[in-house]
Amino acid sequence: MTDVPTQLRKGALELAVLALLAQHARYGVEIVEELGQRRGLEATSGTIYPLLTRLKSSGLVDTTWQESPAGPPRKYYTLSRAGVRRFDAQRDAWLQLSTSLITLLKEVQS
Repeated sequence: MTDVPTQLRKGALELAVLALLAQHARYGVEIVEELGQRRGLEATSGTIYPLLTRLKSSGLVDTTWQESPAGPPRKYYTLSRAGVRRFDAQRDAWLQLSTSLITLLKEVQS
């Protein structure tokens, strides 16, 4: 049997990462930590870095290297113009879908 919460979270991770990057540029570990503070969105670096690589390959994020106050330079991710458009479209679709689903679920509450 499939772990339903895990499957739902995997489907939402791209949108969650795009949302974080819509706020401001972030580096990979920062994304992992931020998601870890949000119940249900916890993800390991082994999940997030391949996702970031796919987003970069798809032209949805840009990267820059910036000096770190402690340690080696960090790769920062920002939304590209295409990434902003994708985020806007996914956000709007998710809000519409989730609003409809919440309404339906409330109708069948026992």
